[in-house]
Amino acid sequence: MDRTFRDDGLEAFAKDGPPALPAGGTVLDRNGVGVWYASYGAGPAVMLLHGGMGNSTNFGHQVPVLLAAGFRVVVMDSRGQGRSGWGGTPFSYEQFAGDALAILDVLGISRAAVVGWSDGACAGLAMAKAAPERVAGVFYFACNVDATGSLPFVMTDTIGNCLTRHQKDYAALSPRPERFDEMSAALQVMQGSQPDYSAADLQTIAVPVTVAQAERDEFIRVEHARYVAETVPGAEFVLLEDVSHFAPVQRPEVFNGAVLDFLNSARVGLLSGAGRP
Repeated sequence: MDRTFRDDGLEAFAKDGPPALPAGGTVLDRNGVGVWYASYGAGPAVMLLHGGMGNSTNFGHQVPVLLAAGFRVVVMDSRGQGRSGWGGTPFSYEQFAGDALAILDVLGISRAAVVGWSDGACAGLAMAKAAPERVAGVFYFACNVDATGSLPFVMTDTIGNCLTRHQKDYAALSPRPERFDEMSAALQVMQGSQPDYSAADLQTIAVPVTVAQAERDEFIRVEHARYVAETVPGAEFVLLEDVSHFAPVQRPEVFNGAVLDFLNSARVGLLSGAGRP
């Protein structure tokens, strides 16, 4: 891991993108919609779920670090994004969670830890609610659980650079590259109404959760992340200092360190063998 890497404004991300993923990957047919996924390495299973409009390559700084630490890494492109297809139906986090669990089924993985970024975090929490026996824990980074958690949107150069990368990747990867604007609009509809968890909903979550919050997040209120951590039973709160919503590609060593602390913790149980297929 390059501990000197910094891309706070996402200039390098916009220009070149993150490091490429290892070779491989295939498509799972989900009722006529092809959802792309890949599995790398061996060991306790960790599933990485990317943010809205992105794709699995956004975890290019994380995959090699997790492989070197002895984990099996599973990535997927959420439907309508990256290499995955889309039937044009409304998006939902429960739908994304169902796709993710189906991929674990095909891979023969009975239980995995989930590392989610933004929309991927919401999908990970939906997995934990739907099938807690399948989820060893959720690293919940940069997402709200209800409308009060969102900050008013303010366009910045950093957000613009992220959007530039997403547009480039969509043009290169998507089976329907002309649908970027349609996909983005449909995601915004989902994000505007979902998730909508009450405190009682959060109190039913029965897997270990670490709520990670960027100190300078452009979209999510810090106090909201603290509320989530205080409400989910046994959850922990981690503040990632001097990074924003894009920490995994801005300062990977900060994000990766927090992820490894989570995965290696006794409460998640992966290293004891509990998270192995």
